[in-house]
Amino acid sequence: MNFKKSMLLLLLSASSLFCSAQDYIFFLHNKFAEDHPLTEEHPEYGKTQYLEILSKFKQAGFRVISEKRAPNTDVGAYSKKVVLQIDSLLKLGVKSDHITVIGTSKGGYIAQYVSSTLKNPNLNFVFIGCYRDKDLIAFPGINFCGNILTIYERSDEYGVSAVRRKETSNLKISNFKEIELNTGLKHGFLFKPMKEWINPSIQWARRNYK
Repeated sequence: MNFKKSMLLLLLSASSLFCSAQDYIFFLHNKFAEDHPLTEEHPEYGKTQYLEILSKFKQAGFRVISEKRAPNTDVGAYSKKVVLQIDSLLKLGVKSDHITVIGTSKGGYIAQYVSSTLKNPNLNFVFIGCYRDKDLIAFPGINFCGNILTIYERSDEYGVSAVRRKETSNLKISNFKEIELNTGLKHGFLFKPMKEWINPSIQWARRNYK
């Protein structure tokens, strides 16, 4: 058994906090937080409020699984790591729809590959600020699968509808919804735990697909 997978199984099994009915969120942050200390400010968007974002999900009652990635993390390799972690939870008896993968920017691309690899139509995914039309050619291996919520900001260069990706995906999409924001913050909207994207993400993770 993969060492990281076995360790997750051991930790969760030993934890008195583990419960198969618990709702889990895997949060995958943006690239700036990956390549810089959390105390460092982006010249335009300010600090990545990673810990504050995690706190919002924890306060909502979710068991949050997340880490600050190493600089220049390989998307494919990291998505496989998340896949193993989710497989471990499923083997422990956690229901698929009690697991939500939320990714912002680069983290959103990792989440898309997780969706493509697991091919589980009951898992929940929230892709935030991580789609451009050229992705259909640049990342042909991505296929949406599961309950998919996409959130994008109109002023962001990644702020376009992902309907075309949905239409070209050949896996089962059980539920699909898009939310267009208009904060005027460009890509900086996902640096902060703004209610405009945090609240819909929480509702989606609670299986409120309408």
